[in-house]
Amino acid sequence: MPRQAVIDRVPPLPYDVVIHEAALRIKVGGAAVAGAQLAHILRASDRENVTVRVIPFAADDFAGAGHSMLLVRGPVPQLDTVQLDAAHGSTFLDAEPQLKRYRARLDRVGRSALDSEKSRKLIHRIAADI
Repeated sequence: MPRQAVIDRVPPLPYDVVIHEAALRIKVGGAAVAGAQLAHILRASDRENVTVRVIPFAADDFAGAGHSMLLVRGPVPQLDTVQLDAAHGSTFLDAEPQLKRYRARLDRVGRSALDSEKSRKLIHRIAADI
C-alpha cells in the first residue's frame, strides 16, 4: 500500500511496468486471487500515469528472463536506484556502472514488450481463461 501511495501523489509520478506473460498466468492463491490481480492490473493501467506492457511468450528476444528488477529514476540520473529482490531480501544498486547495465537491460526488455493496448488485450484474454 505505501508503494501505491507514491503513484497517487499530486502530481502523479509516472509508473511504467513490464510484466512477462508467465507472471500473469501463474495462479498463486488460486483462480479467484489471480483473477482479482489481473483486474487490479487492468484498473491501474487505466490511469494516465501508469503504463503496463506485457512481454508475450512469443517474444523473440527477451533479455531479462528470470530477473525481477525495479528501476527508480531520480530527478537527475545520479539519483537513480535499482532494486533487486531475492529470497534473502532486497539489494539496492546505485553505482553508475551498475545503473548503466540495468538501464540497458530495461531498454532491451522494453523492446520485447507489446504496446499498452495490445498488452491490455492480452491481459483480458488471460483473465477470461481463468
